[in-house]
Amino acid sequence: MRFASSLFLLLLVFVPLLIKYMREQHAKKRGTLRFSNVQRLRQALPVGLARYYGILSVMRLVMIVLLIVALARPQSSKGDESITTEGIDIILTLDVSGSMQAEDFDPNRLEAAKKVAADFIHGRKNDRIGLVVFAGHSVTQAPLTLDYEVLLNLLEKIHIGMLQEDGTAIGMAIANSVNRLRQSEAKSKVIILLTDGVNNCGEIDPLTAANLAKAMGLKMYTIGAGSKGRAYVTTNDPIFGKRRVPIQADLDEETLQKVAEMTGGKYFRATDAESLAQIYEEIEQLEKTQIDVKQYKEYVELFPYLAYTVFGLLCVEIVLTSTRFRKIP
Repeated sequence: MRFASSLFLLLLVFVPLLIKYMREQHAKKRGTLRFSNVQRLRQALPVGLARYYGILSVMRLVMIVLLIVALARPQSSKGDESITTEGIDIILTLDVSGSMQAEDFDPNRLEAAKKVAADFIHGRKNDRIGLVVFAGHSVTQAPLTLDYEVLLNLLEKIHIGMLQEDGTAIGMAIANSVNRLRQSEAKSKVIILLTDGVNNCGEIDPLTAANLAKAMGLKMYTIGAGSKGRAYVTTNDPIFGKRRVPIQADLDEETLQKVAEMTGGKYFRATDAESLAQIYEEIEQLEKTQIDVKQYKEYVELFPYLAYTVFGLLCVEIVLTSTRFRKIP
């Protein structure tokens, strides 16, 4: 509760002085008619009523106090608040090409990337996050959303081979991610791209797409995934059955670094699941949510309730002074 015109409360200082004045006046009162014996007058009064004559003075004091408080305009908050938050718009761009099956991450690169991305999503608040996946071409798995439950379900459904055309279209993935953020009005717009290969297909090369991102004020963090040297992929050979096939690291770190630098971001190299988790933690610290909070409180005027109370007490006093507490001249 608050008082809109709190200066009126200073008038309460005079209430003790008023009480003292009323007591002095009561002590000075003398009857205008003198009786030798008032026993019969006492018998005419209702039993025990004489002792309550002072209630009228108390009622007047209460009315004065309530009137002063009413003039101070007490207001009560409904407790309703409208909070407007503005976070960061983030696109997680994930490579789902065949090489992401490599088992140098536990259990493989894609599953490790999905787990770390899920942890990243759990750690965000008020940020809209979207998912873009790519192999030989790029598609949007989830548009920007605050519904993290739906987002996590769509992330879980990502798998190798979900895009029929294999390959690594990094430039197309960047262009698609930029398009997802094209109409965003967030103060900060970020793309986090993870890949383990080199751009080998698609109509747009990574640097051209990065220029587009830079022109739109987007920041890119690029992550190169994969151990240095050989890694192994488990394949299901129709003749020999399941076997582990070695693949050579084919990561274009130079291009990924240029893409990040052009947009004011940063390039990271992840060689295992632990280092990948640390990279996402670092990005999370770099991109802390900036929140603008506006709170609106609605106040209810309590003046009418106090005014009605004063009016009711006044009516009670008028009734009492005209009936039970009526003065005989």
